[in-house]
Amino acid sequence: MDKLLLIDDEVDVQYSFRRIFATAGVDLHTASSGEEGLRVVPRLKPDLILMDVRMGTGMNGLETLRRLRQQDARLPVIMMTAYGTTQTAIEAMKLGAYDYLLKPFDVPKLKQIVADALQAARAMRQTVAYQPLLESEDYDLGIVGRSAPMQEVFKLIGQTAATDATVLITGESGTGKELVARAIYTHSRRAEQPFLAINCAAIPENLLESELFGHEKGAFTGATAQRVGKFEQCNGGTIFLDEIGDMTPPTQTKILRVLQSGSFERVGGNQPVNVSVRVIAATNRPLEEAVAAREFREDLFYRLNVVRIRLPALRERSEDIRLLVDYFLRKFAREQASPTTAIHPNAVVALERYQWPGNVRELENVIRRALVIGKAGTIMLADLPSEVASERPALLTADGPTAAKVPDELAAGDIPALARALFAWARSRQQLKVLPAVERELVICALAETGGNQVQAAKLLGITRATLRKRIEKFGILRELSIR
Repeated sequence: MDKLLLIDDEVDVQYSFRRIFATAGVDLHTASSGEEGLRVVPRLKPDLILMDVRMGTGMNGLETLRRLRQQDARLPVIMMTAYGTTQTAIEAMKLGAYDYLLKPFDVPKLKQIVADALQAARAMRQTVAYQPLLESEDYDLGIVGRSAPMQEVFKLIGQTAATDATVLITGESGTGKELVARAIYTHSRRAEQPFLAINCAAIPENLLESELFGHEKGAFTGATAQRVGKFEQCNGGTIFLDEIGDMTPPTQTKILRVLQSGSFERVGGNQPVNVSVRVIAATNRPLEEAVAAREFREDLFYRLNVVRIRLPALRERSEDIRLLVDYFLRKFAREQASPTTAIHPNAVVALERYQWPGNVRELENVIRRALVIGKAGTIMLADLPSEVASERPALLTADGPTAAKVPDELAAGDIPALARALFAWARSRQQLKVLPAVERELVICALAETGGNQVQAAKLLGITRATLRKRIEKFGILRELSIR
């Protein structure tokens, strides 16, 4: 039975709550002050606390909430008040309250919020967290991945870094093309020289040429002094031309000349400027099609395409999503100087199944958003955007494995049909290894079903506890110590 602690100094409110939850299967306890509540919590170990913001004597609700969060940051607390103000609501949520309610209560709404909070508390006790999957050096450049496509990317970075070869990085928006360019630069012999990144699509067409090559005084209206362009500033170093496919034909011509001869002229000038600059370019456009449509110079394309590094879309390397989630959680924890947040396995599965049209950049934004709006101290499935959360698999839902929908093939006992369906699903997803993927999810489901009890989980799976431990280690799965 779930334990609910009510902290409120009004006897009438305590009486009302006893009546409201008398038949709700909840073990209700009360405290009349913040100080009493703080004394009761360690002994009672409640699953949920409801607390008034204003109390007659002693600590108010917000100060009590602050102390409770220091005791147990994952204990959900619902704040209540009859004197709702914007500032109080903001402060309560800022301190980590699960929710904020105004008196008098709408009883059905109150019951629903309490039920949701208790469900979140149960889910946190069943959270299966992941062991740290990354070494410290994985964070140096921010490029994360152990999938076969990313291993090929890393090899090409290593092979090209020690040379001065021009590199063309292709891939969808958000795949991390600038990170690859910086990795090449960092490992190159020009690493002590300047690195400049230019987004060709972000600079107006009439200013891009001046930005890259500079201009002479009086070259155009407003050119009141000579300006040194990025190529000159970067002499001896590396320049990264992002979205080069959006560059205009006149600027393409000058880029071609720099690549061919190492020289150019400033806008409005007639004296050549000689530079030694390594060029790394990137685009999310198919340049071959742009060449065929006469939108991009063919000779420039071949000059740029000396070494091509294609970055895979995130949907093509879904096995890297756990690593990326781990990376972002630890990155944001360092930024906020806070402990690393855990994530529920249901949420991880949903993240792995989503198609990620915005790629790694979208995943980073989703994790950051979940940390901001999450109420449970652990990222839950409900903390993800609806379009991501809706991707959860049929066998693992927010209510746990026992509430999941069983596929028709399995319900009918048609195991071969279910196996064929799994195989077809695996064939439709590149790089997915079906047996390890299914085995890993079964281990997670069994641990979640048994509250992390390895003996019971092993019995459910029909394997020994020693074998289960090997699977936990193999798949990087670790029970949280707080599982009861």
